[in-house]
Amino acid sequence: MPLDKPYLGVPGTTIFDADQSRKGYWLNQFCMSLMKAANRERFKADERAYLDEWAMTEEQKQAVLARDLNRCIELGGNIYFLAKIGATDGKSFQQMAGSMTGMSEEAYRDMMIAGGRPASWTPPKEGTK
Repeated sequence: MPLDKPYLGVPGTTIFDADQSRKGYWLNQFCMSLMKAANRERFKADERAYLDEWAMTEEQKQAVLARDLNRCIELGGNIYFLAKIGATDGKSFQQMAGSMTGMSEEAYRDMMIAGGRPASWTPPKEGTK
């Protein structure tokens, strides 16, 4: 019997619950592997070959290759694990968050300083700003 999950209807929000954790297990394990310098070097040398060592879905691999963090989250990624990809690319968490909203780093920072986004906000669709 499935659990009642009233939080599933929150616009623009993916809750990282047990189901998301199971769905993204290998994606998140890949991300955590990037904590080791040798693994970061291997990933940067041939991203596809390194991803193919992990039991991730093809959708997850494509999302990583495209650096589509919103899609990674939909596919079970946890933002704190996904931050390892950004760090590997030399990006700050603020830069990553800005890219996920379709905003520049500066616009994202200014929005957060001003109190955040309205509850009615939804993330941009892929390829739009």
